[in-house]
Amino acid sequence: MKEFYPEGMLIKTQENSRYLQSLSALFSAVDDGAILEATAVLCDRSHDLIVDLGCIKGIIPREEGAIGISEGKTRDIALISRVGKPVCFKVLSIEYDEGGKPYARLSRRQAQEECLSYIQNNVESGDILSAKVTHLDFFGAFCDIGCGNIALLPIDAISVSRISHPADRLSVGDNIRVIVKSIADDGKITLTQKELLGTWEENAALFLQGQTVSGIVRSVEDYGIFVELAPNLAGLAEPVPDIEVGQGVCVYIKSVIPEKMKIKLIIIDKLDCVPQDKIKYFYRGDHIDRFDYSPEGSTKQIFVKF
Repeated sequence: MKEFYPEGMLIKTQENSRYLQSLSALFSAVDDGAILEATAVLCDRSHDLIVDLGCIKGIIPREEGAIGISEGKTRDIALISRVGKPVCFKVLSIEYDEGGKPYARLSRRQAQEECLSYIQNNVESGDILSAKVTHLDFFGAFCDIGCGNIALLPIDAISVSRISHPADRLSVGDNIRVIVKSIADDGKITLTQKELLGTWEENAALFLQGQTVSGIVRSVEDYGIFVELAPNLAGLAEPVPDIEVGQGVCVYIKSVIPEKMKIKLIIIDKLDCVPQDKIKYFYRGDHIDRFDYSPEGSTKQIFVKF
């Protein structure tokens, strides 16, 4: 499967550097139809993006800046916000200004369209892509899945353990792995991540009865307190006063019960800071058909089919 990368991931590659090293190499990029990256250094009054190609200047005209700009479906903030950041593009032509100085005419829109067309025609539910978090909202994370094309990772698809906001798990700029959950008829793509973060059994294997570990309070109920031990694993602690959602706690693991998918905890103390662990991906393939979260023999079976 051909892979298109989120903006910022090509700029330091050898192939990208080779195309930008000289004027003749840029002519080759025109012939090859290569998708390249460089830094946008200015957005002028016409909202054309000026790009530093190293050997010469590049210009992305406003209408070539993003899918939907010409039609008014995409706001110009999508162009303004790229200043100081890598942008992808195809080199349309090498032209010369009135003084005879060469510059490259570029199109980010064409790079985006090529990427999006490939995804819509070749990628299916269950395929795994590289993505970069571009924006967080209360309902989910917006992710660049290639050339600045954005897809939504809903909050309930970020992890099995419930979170109150995507910022509890992700930050803008994070490079993550995602599964394509669906591609709608209108081209909108929905993502999921939790199926890559391990089953109950895989996560529970990281903890042992009798250990004392740190965790994050995710829910406070009358009957107990749910404490996240890992993004795809939470345990239930006995009620204690003055505990708030999002608080870091130190917990004693009282018991681990695979057949009931339960981990019983005792809160030992509150922590001054919230523990932050790097996301661990248990599944490393490029496609997944089914995710069985529950242990074999568990009284409750939780699974996802793609």
